[in-house]
Amino acid sequence: MPMIRLTAPTGSLSEEGRAAIQRDLAAVLLRWEGAPDTAFFRAQAWSYLVELPAGAQITAEDDAPRFLVEVTVPQGALSERRKAGLVEEATRTVLAAAGLGRADAPRVWVLVHEQPDGTWGAGGSVIRYADLVAMAKEQRTDA
Repeated sequence: MPMIRLTAPTGSLSEEGRAAIQRDLAAVLLRWEGAPDTAFFRAQAWSYLVELPAGAQITAEDDAPRFLVEVTVPQGALSERRKAGLVEEATRTVLAAAGLGRADAPRVWVLVHEQPDGTWGAGGSVIRYADLVAMAKEQRTDA
């Protein structure tokens, strides 16, 4: 049940990139989380695009666009290797959507927030990481 949110200045993404970025980032997150590629898990991967108005984000140096990717996952869902892969692929995905090259990678920050077990609720119930792992195993064997 991961979430991913990209905050970007309005106009900083290409037209094609803007159209695809949310689904692309959700797919990146699910892949690195190790979730099965099923309709259920795809429907649980929420993806947000927050576009800031002109002038709302600058640095002390310049006003070149910066991008913030925030990922929220259940604690324990991502090993250190998976976090590193997620950060790298999310960065490449944002750069591509903005029409930028690898040299612009420092303009993309990825923050991984791990939600402690027992503090995530959905559908009126607390969802535990062990429950998600069990659902994923069940869906893998059904496939």
